[in-house]
Amino acid sequence: MDAKSIKKLLESVSSGQVTVDRAVEQLKRLPFEDLSYACVDHHRSLRKGFPEVIFGEGKSIEQILGVIEAMIDQKDTVMITRISAEKAKAITTKYPEAVYHPDARMLVLAYKPIEPAGKGLIMVISAGTSDIPVAQEALITAKTMGHRVESLYDVGVSGIHRLMQHEKLWIEATVFIVVAGMEGALPSVVGGLVDKPIIAVPTSIGYGASFGGITALLGMLNSCASNVSVVNIDNGFGAGYMAAMINSLANS
Repeated sequence: MDAKSIKKLLESVSSGQVTVDRAVEQLKRLPFEDLSYACVDHHRSLRKGFPEVIFGEGKSIEQILGVIEAMIDQKDTVMITRISAEKAKAITTKYPEAVYHPDARMLVLAYKPIEPAGKGLIMVISAGTSDIPVAQEALITAKTMGHRVESLYDVGVSGIHRLMQHEKLWIEATVFIVVAGMEGALPSVVGGLVDKPIIAVPTSIGYGASFGGITALLGMLNSCASNVSVVNIDNGFGAGYMAAMINSLANS
């Protein structure tokens, strides 16, 4: 339950449309609900502007469904990361309105339409096609949080002219998410071209000496572009969330 929902509830109580007892019923599970296997943080929407996000790996279908039910009761948007197709099928069977994104391994169940913010643009760029799943995780995260997002894929440094063909896209962007594996050079290139914050995402894509993304991570951490910050390996969700927070400043 976010600030708008609580304000609407209180106004309904004030106007007599909702009884005090009914309002108490809706609010009694704040700040969290103990399901024994999970303490669902219903207060997070109010505290941070977006509900708790469910990490799908390591949780059973029953556990995930239990958390979803608790969140739906509070009219929260449900976003699940790192969820397998098998688990997603079980969830969409019970909740047909849920949308599964197999490339990003994400599932979104929105209790109301998600309308993008009017200002600011988040630009998601991937170095290679193999980096797209991580880029998509970032893109879907930011979109679900209510932000305008555009993507530009497979424009890595091995053919940098591909990136240069899209210079007009850079002007409007508020923040960039740049996803790359191998040596992780693309964020530095983009960082040297724009005057906006860059969130670099190293991926585990690469040959043996990439060490599962460590090479890209270290390259990005040592970027000579001063407007580049870095999240963990394959952490598209973290990049999308941070970009949404930065872009929110453009809408304040």
